[in-house]
Amino acid sequence: MKNLHNGEFFGKTNETLRFDGLTITDTEYTHSYVDWHYHENAYFTFLLQGNMTEGNKKETYDCPAGTLLYHHWEDAHYNIKPDIFTRGFHLELTEDWFEKFQIPKDSLEGSFNLKDPDLKLLMYRIFKETKVNDPSFELSVHELLLHIFSRLTVTGRGSDRKPGWVNKIDEMLHESFTEKLSLTELSKSLEVHPAHLSRDFRKHFHCTLGAYIKKLKINKSIDLLSTHQSLTEVAHECGFADQSHFIRLFKENTGITPLQYKNLLKK
Repeated sequence: MKNLHNGEFFGKTNETLRFDGLTITDTEYTHSYVDWHYHENAYFTFLLQGNMTEGNKKETYDCPAGTLLYHHWEDAHYNIKPDIFTRGFHLELTEDWFEKFQIPKDSLEGSFNLKDPDLKLLMYRIFKETKVNDPSFELSVHELLLHIFSRLTVTGRGSDRKPGWVNKIDEMLHESFTEKLSLTELSKSLEVHPAHLSRDFRKHFHCTLGAYIKKLKINKSIDLLSTHQSLTEVAHECGFADQSHFIRLFKENTGITPLQYKNLLKK
């Protein structure tokens, strides 16, 4: 089984940044099939454009643009890519980085498809920082990355301490966030009192129910903006009232406009 070393990925890497134990690469995937392999370092993949399938020892994911994956070091996986342009943004973390920022290197183990919209938006902001000419971008990247690990290690993934309705509502919202949703109907489906749902949703998701739905819409728009759809089409497909509402919320959550994001993808 092939072991990929620091900064090495299958495909054509167009840009590489290295600083303080991090290696950041922007890579076009050129292989239709990549056999089982692993990487010597832990790393995140944020799929910028295209689509691929990834499999590991536990499960297989369909990965459209906007997918965020985490792989622990030496965790084996394989990839299948359709015949379309596919591009990934990788953030690789050496053991020195974990030691420097006092994060236990085994705080996460395995390969994960991270669906939390907050984590995706944080990684999106890291991508943005690497594409703008700002002398403080390294500090910003570390800050955002530490925020990601804080969220991952504090909340955990699939913790048994969570009540059953937490995972259920997350699935429901991911499937229906573009529709008009009612707190009363959600409560009935979950068999949870509306007041309890409203209060405890914030505890488990770190934001209100309404804010979470908006973040799901923004994440979906990041996927669609990687294609050539117009802003009006993206706004409609993501369930926004109109284009101006979409642009305002996108900028509130990411710091730039949807059009500026489309331009970042060209760099």
